[in-house]
Amino acid sequence: MSTNIQTQFEEKRFALRMALRLPIVVSGRTDDGAAWSEPTETDDISTTGTLFHLNQKVSSGETLYLRSHRPDGVPVEVKAQVVRIAPAVYGSARIGVHILESKDNWLRLFVAWVADDQAEEEK
Repeated sequence: MSTNIQTQFEEKRFALRMALRLPIVVSGRTDDGAAWSEPTETDDISTTGTLFHLNQKVSSGETLYLRSHRPDGVPVEVKAQVVRIAPAVYGSARIGVHILESKDNWLRLFVAWVADDQAEEEK
């Protein structure tokens, strides 16, 4: 099943993707039900997902929650599904997720940060 999930989302990579370091907090539950939370930052974000490094072990298909803030300080929390896991440095992993809920909140976050990034470049 994990291969099907990964293939399904790899084929949808037409979404606009931007290299953007955005502070996020990722949370989830271990197999035994214990809650965990880890601050990290995105490597890139798209209108439908994001890629980030994580020390916590996760599985393909697992549900995670991502929290961040728009440039104006408005908090955003979304539910995401792990679609890609690749080894990274020092035992961490590069995790790719697809946003499940609330896609509208994620899209607003994406647009707000991209607009803010463009405004900074024009200064």
